[in-house]
Amino acid sequence: ILKNPVRVEVTPQSSTVDAIEQRLYKVDKGNKKLLLQEVLKDKSLDSVLVFTNTKHGADRVVKELGRAGIAAMAIHGNKGQTARIRALESFKSGAIRVLVATDIAARGIDVNELAAVVNYELPNVPETYVHRIGRTGRAGRGGEAIAFCDFGEKPLLRDIEKLIGKKVPLIEDHPYPMQNFEAPKRDKHGKIVNADDAEARQAARERK
Repeated sequence: ILKNPVRVEVTPQSSTVDAIEQRLYKVDKGNKKLLLQEVLKDKSLDSVLVFTNTKHGADRVVKELGRAGIAAMAIHGNKGQTARIRALESFKSGAIRVLVATDIAARGIDVNELAAVVNYELPNVPETYVHRIGRTGRAGRGGEAIAFCDFGEKPLLRDIEKLIGKKVPLIEDHPYPMQNFEAPKRDKHGKIVNADDAEARQAARERK
């Protein structure tokens, strides 16, 4: 349709900012909440954006952090506009240290000097990883990008590393190393049986 179109792109979607220090933790799914609490013991991480793949997962992470005495709020599609604004303003002002978000809700979030991004769950689309960690390390400032990977997420990790053209540095010395090396359960159609989805459906039934 276009005549002599020109494509202008500042940086390729596959590129990551050098100022961002990336690190990877291989951990069992059930221990991710404990590892997140361990990571947050580093007080230099004074503003942390945590990404989950589902709304229910975001709420659960906030609840678990609350039990550990860590102030956090969630922002996702089930939250009203007022709740989203309140959560974002609380995060920007430092009233809460951790904001937990899904990808759709995180669009447009721009926080100056964000200390770290945590991929609590690896995204299904590798380009999304680049977008997520790009929230930190802005304007030449440093930042940390932390990724948790359980055994079932290893194929997602391979896709991410293939896209960015390098290995994400692995941190092996941590209290919750991966112990489960079994493939995730699949249904008769070959689809991975997601315990979180089943838990979310149960929670929805209970609310009704």
